[in-house]
Formats: sequence, C-alpha cells, structure tokens
Amino acid sequence: MTESPRDRGGSRETVDEPPVGMIAGNGSFPRLFLEAARRTGARVVVVAHEGETDPSIDDLGFPVRWIRLGQVGAIFDTFHKNGIARAAFVGGVRKPRLFDLRPDWKGMMILGRLSRYHDDEALRALAAEFEKEGIEIVPSTLLLPDLAAPGGLLTRRKPTEAEEADIRVGIEIARIIGPADLGQCLVVREKVVVAVEAIEGTDETIRRAGTFGGEGCVVVKMAKPGQDLRFDLPSIGPGTIRTMAEAKARVLAVEAGKTLLFDREETLSLADSSGISVVGIE
Repeated sequence: MTESPRDRGGSRETVDEPPVGMIAGNGSFPRLFLEAARRTGARVVVVAHEGETDPSIDDLGFPVRWIRLGQVGAIFDTFHKNGIARAAFVGGVRKPRLFDLRPDWKGMMILGRLSRYHDDEALRALAAEFEKEGIEIVPSTLLLPDLAAPGGLLTRRKPTEAEEADIRVGIEIARIIGPADLGQCLVVREKVVVAVEAIEGTDETIRRAGTFGGEGCVVVKMAKPGQDLRFDLPSIGPGTIRTMAEAKARVLAVEAGKTLLFDREETLSLADSSGISVVGIE
C-alpha cells in the first residue's frame, strides 16, 4: 500500500506506551492503523469481526482474536487478558449486517437499554460499557492524527458558483437531518436534494443520485451535529471518487477535520483526472 507523506509520523505512540486495543471493522482503516503502529513501535491487540474485517490483518504481526458481530463479552475478555486500558473503534460495519446481529449476553444487555437502534445511541452506550470495564475509548485517529481532511480546495478544479450554491444547500440540509441519525452523505443538484444516505452506504447513495439527478451532482459528507468524534467519522477514498466518476458527479464537499481522507494522494489524483472538485468545508 502506498504511503502518503501525511500518513507518516505525527503520532506520539512508542513502544514504551501501554498497549492499545483495536476493535476492527471493515475497509482499509484497520490495516492503516496497524501499519502506523508498526512504524511507531506501538503495541496493539486486535479484535476483528468475521465477515467484516479484512483477513489480511492476520499477516501484520499483531495478536488478533476473531469474533462474530455482537460478541461484546469476548472483546472485554480479550482486552482484560492483555492489559488493555485504551481502545479504538477502527473501521465501520456494513449496516445491513446489523440485521444478522447475534449478540452475546453482554451485547443483549446493552441493546436492551436502547430506546432505538441508531448509530450514535448504540455507540455511546457501547462506549459507556467499555468505560465501566475500565477501558477508555480513544479516537480512531490515535496513530494517524493527520488522516482528517484539511479545509479549502484540495484539487485543481474549483466549484462553479452554481455548485457552491449546491454545497450550501447540502450543508443546510445535513444539519437538519443529522440529529435524526440518518447517513452522513447527501447529494444535491441545482439546489434540489436528489439522494440522502440511509442503510445502503455512500457509494450506493451516489449511484442512486446519478440515476435520478443525472450529470453534475454535488456530494456533501458531514459529521452529524454533536457526533462523538471517537468513532463513525465520515470517510472518503479512491472508491468514492471512482463511484462519483461513474455517476458523473462533479463536486465532493466534506467537513474539514471531521472526515477521514484515505490514500490522500491517490484520491486527489483520481479526482483531478476525473475533473472532480474536492473541497474541505471549514
């Protein structure tokens, strides 16, 4: 995997620090986290999810325990046995998989306290349970502090005035629907919202927008108002740009400092070659 300059260094974690627990989800983030740990000498104990986490993390030289989604007690057991007092949720879980959730007794106890099964409420409840167990939940960017997207224009192409207006509409609507705990992505064209993310994820939202909105859509990704920044941050990468090119979308606006930008050089290079503008919203 190509390593961008912003992915190197910046972390204060060293071999002298206590070990960190990683609750691994899907995507490239868990591997990036462990690669950063190898560079800095940080010790990490991994709990990975069958059917979600990339099996190749077994090859990076860190202890890994594989569990089913919902086996919360197994996470606590693993971390207590390895002296873990800090842990990070790294990578997401495909939302449709939540319908196949098979929680253990600890997981059932947490779910039973929820008034609704929304992301933020569930994650906050889970984090509270970790803290009761003496395990602090830390930001997923612990070892990669420069992974967040910066503010300003990130590509050669600048949004047009009309596209800037669509970005403003997207920001306004995102702030309205955010407290309802819907997805973090919506798509606008000519001041009309053509798609809002639900359970399908960002890529399918963009594809759907391309079907209904046609060429020239503006994609906006923002953290929810009051979102706990320790987990479930919006993220983009090369796949996002490829999907936008497929849907003929023209602008990607993300919230600076609160959106993870993976494989930065490749992502922005793809955007430039596709004529897509990427902007970090301050």
